[in-house]
Amino acid sequence: MSGPPPPFLMVSEPGSFAEYTITQRKPQIIADILDTNPYDSGVAAALRAFLDELRAGQVAPLQEQADDTDFWRSAWLPWQGKTWRELSWFFAETYFYRRVLEIVGYFQPGQGHLRDPFAYRKRRALEDGLQQLGQFCASFPAGLPVAEEFALRLHYSLWGNRFDLSNVQAIVEANRLQKQEPSENLLLIDHTARLWDLFSAGQIRRLDVIADNSGLELLSDMALMDMLLARGLVERMRVHLKPQPFFVSDAMPQDFAATVGALQAHPQPELRELGTRLEQYQRAGRLAAHTHPFWTTCLFFSQFPPDLAQTLAEADLLLCKGDVNYRRLLEDRHWPPTTDLAAVTRFMPAPFVSLRTLKGELIVGLPEGLAESLDQRDPTWLINGKRGLIHLVYPGQ
Repeated sequence: MSGPPPPFLMVSEPGSFAEYTITQRKPQIIADILDTNPYDSGVAAALRAFLDELRAGQVAPLQEQADDTDFWRSAWLPWQGKTWRELSWFFAETYFYRRVLEIVGYFQPGQGHLRDPFAYRKRRALEDGLQQLGQFCASFPAGLPVAEEFALRLHYSLWGNRFDLSNVQAIVEANRLQKQEPSENLLLIDHTARLWDLFSAGQIRRLDVIADNSGLELLSDMALMDMLLARGLVERMRVHLKPQPFFVSDAMPQDFAATVGALQAHPQPELRELGTRLEQYQRAGRLAAHTHPFWTTCLFFSQFPPDLAQTLAEADLLLCKGDVNYRRLLEDRHWPPTTDLAAVTRFMPAPFVSLRTLKGELIVGLPEGLAESLDQRDPTWLINGKRGLIHLVYPGQ
C-alpha cells in the first residue's frame, strides 16, 4: 500500500479495549496468579508491587539476566519514562507476561524455575475441553461426505476459543441461522469452500499451524489435524507453539504433550483413539511440534527472523489461529475495515489462512458499510468473541 501505515492501537485511547485490558484484565490476572500458586511472601509482594506499577507507575526494565534480557531491554528503551497507559497495546500485553515471568523466577534457580504460573488454569481448561470434545465426537454424524466433515471440523477449530460450542449440533444450528439471516452472519469472512478446493486438489502437502490457546482450542485443532492426516489431505504438519508461558493459556510443547497424553488416557473410545493416532503421526514424522523464541516477543509477523521465516516458507499453507496471531499479521494498527489483507501482508513467507474469533478492535477485509452496520447493531462486536472469520490469502484464490 502507498503512504504510511496507520497508527498502532494504544492503551491511552479512552474507552478502548486496550485501555480496559491493561487497567482491568491484567490486574485480575495477577490476582489469579496469587490465588492459584503457592509462591513465597517475597514473590507475592513483588507481584503486588507490579500491580501498583501497572496502575500508576512508570514501566520498569527487566532486571534479571536471561537469554532474552538484551532483546527486552532494547524493546523497552523507546518507552522509558512512560506509564503503562502510554504504551502501544501489543507491547504492553507482551511485556506484561515477560515481567510476570521475571517476578515469579521462571528463568532462575529456585521454586519458580520453569514453573508455569498459569498451569492451574490450563489444567482446568484441559478438563473442560475434554468433556466438550467428547460431546462433539460422540454426536458427530456418521457417513458425512468428506467436504462436509472438513467444514465442520474447520469451524469447530475456529470456534474452539469462543464459548461452549461443544457439539456438532450447535455448529450446524449456527450455520442454519446464518443461511436464514445473511445480515447476521457470525462468520464475517468465510473462505471454507476455497480452502476445501485447495486441500481436495492435493495442493497442501505440508501445513504449518501457528497455534493459539491450550484447552478446548488446542483439542479442536487436534481434531482437525487428525482428519487432515487420516484422510491424506496433507502429508505432514508442523505445530508452532510458545517456548514459555504467554497470554495465560497459550499452548507450549508441554501443553501439547499433556493434551495428547490426556486423550490417550481418556475413558471415551473416540478420544482415546484420537490420542493414539496423534502419537502415531508423531512417531511417523507426519506431525511435529516446534517452537522458537520469536513467538513470545513483542515482534510482528513482518519481523520474522530469517531462520523462522525459512522454516515457515517450506509450508504450502500457514494456518494462523486466534486473535493474537491476527494482531501480529496486521501489526496491531488501526487499519480501515475495508483494507485488503493480502495487500498489507506481502511480507508473509507463505500463503496463509487466519482463523480468528473477534477479541480485539481491528479487522480488515470487510465490504463497505458492514463495520458501520455492526457498530449500530452490536457495539461490542469487535471484542465479544461472538463473530469470527476464516480469511484465506492464497495466490489464485
